[in-house]
This record gives sequence, structure tokens and C-alpha cells, in this order.
Amino acid sequence: MRRYISGFKVDAQGEWIASLDCHHAQHVRHQPPFIDRPWVTSAEGRAAAIGQTLECRLCARFAWPEHLAAYKRTPEFTELTVPKALTSDHSTKRGVWARIVVLEGTLHYRVEAFSAAFDLTPGVDGIIVPEVLHHVTPLGLVRFYVEFYRAQEA
Repeated sequence: MRRYISGFKVDAQGEWIASLDCHHAQHVRHQPPFIDRPWVTSAEGRAAAIGQTLECRLCARFAWPEHLAAYKRTPEFTELTVPKALTSDHSTKRGVWARIVVLEGTLHYRVEAFSAAFDLTPGVDGIIVPEVLHHVTPLGLVRFYVEFYRAQEA
């Protein structure tokens, strides 16, 4: 999944790390002939790279970023009250992650972009990646809610 570069920082070994709009971080190195990123070696090159995209493999693995804070939660839904919008493909906004929390029963969670499907049950949460289409399908009696997360305020 392509993600926008929002900034840069340096790790303990002096290697550059790109901060992505999904809240993951990724090392960006210039090590020819294996990795060709000459722009990372200068402040001007890094500044020009902000707003460009990198492939984020962590998003495709549903990896939860650090430093997110919950800011909103839906009411509880059942198989009878689940909004139609949730059973059709939809996504969160840029930078917004979410967790599907099942309290009772089973909820099928599908993410076509990653060719992934999960049966969510109590104790097995669904991770919603920002801007990725997904939908849910109740499998019989179910009770669940969705909690939304974004980067913590500084």
C-alpha cells in the first residue's frame, strides 16, 4: 500500500527513517546498487520527498502503529442494527485506524485490497487500516462496536 511521506527522523545508528501518513515509519537508505535513493543524503532531497509515496508493508500486515489514541467509538451494533454502510465497502480517512471489537458471536471481516478475511470473535479484534476498503458481515447473532484511533496530540 502506497503511503505519503510526512517527515523524517534519524535512528540511534544515524540512519534516516521516513514518517508515513499511516503513522508507520520506514528506513530510507541510499546503498547503490541495491537501494538507489540519492535524495535521502541531503536535507534538500529529503524536503523534496515529503508528500511523495513509499510502499508500506506494515499496513498490508495490519500492523498497529505506536502512539495512537482512541478518540471516538460507535454504539454497540447487533446483526439487526448494523448499519448498511458497514456491510458495504467503505474506509476510514487518512491517518485514522480503527478496531472492530466483538462482544458476542462472530463477525466476518473482509479486506479485498489485501486478499484478507477474518472471522472476528470476542478477544479477536479486527484491525482497520486507514483508507483501505473493507466490510463486515454478521454470522448469526453478534454484538460489536468500532473504536477509532489517530495520532496522539503532542
